[in-house]
Amino acid sequence: MTEDLKARVSYLRGFTEGLELGEESKEQKVLQRIIDLLENMTDEIEQLSVNYEELFEYTEAIDDDLTEMEEDFYEDDEDALDDDFEDDFKSGFSMECPNCREIVVVDDDILDQDSAIEVTCPGCGEVVLVDDEEWEMDVEELPEETEDK
Repeated sequence: MTEDLKARVSYLRGFTEGLELGEESKEQKVLQRIIDLLENMTDEIEQLSVNYEELFEYTEAIDDDLTEMEEDFYEDDEDALDDDFEDDFKSGFSMECPNCREIVVVDDDILDQDSAIEVTCPGCGEVVLVDDEEWEMDVEELPEETEDK
């Protein structure tokens, strides 16, 4: 692009010299200064283009390095987090203690017991879940829904 601009400015310089307006005429001086300005602008554009290409290449190199670092760093953490999550919630559920806000994990094996269940928070000792089988009777006592259509 800059080569094209330089060629066009050179063409304008040659064209104005071919007009033979005279070196001391006001028109020739104005045209000469305009062409000098265009040459300076073309040089600046060329330098900006070179700087842009260097910066672009540098940014791509940084991005590649960062991607490699992320893959190395997070690769082990993602596997460990997946394993921890599966271990904690594979066969159960969690709930928040209303007293201390600690997460209490309840295993499904506890729910399969025939006797009454009472789960306490390991942090504060508050009872967070009680299953004394009375709730089954409450559900049976609820009125059935009727459709009003």
